[in-house]
Amino acid sequence: MGYLQEARENHVKKKVEEALRSKMKQKALKECDHYALKYAECATGRTMSVVWQCRKQAKELNSCLHQYTNDAVLEEMKREYMLQQDAKASSS
Repeated sequence: MGYLQEARENHVKKKVEEALRSKMKQKALKECDHYALKYAECATGRTMSVVWQCRKQAKELNSCLHQYTNDAVLEEMKREYMLQQDAKASSS
């Protein structure tokens, strides 16, 4: 695939990109719910000590979230969106 074709496929409007980012974050939170609950349990009743007492849980949560919220995932979502738009346009 040529550079221009790839660039066109990955270019979406700002509002669409924001919506895709939001969707990506929602999916990440859903997929990492177990880690979020573990972190929340650890953090309950703590204030400043949460930083060092819950470091392990925070690291696990961030690691999980990163699997679902990175540039590669966003680019794939953009590509899928553009393919859907092209399919809609060609079927009209």
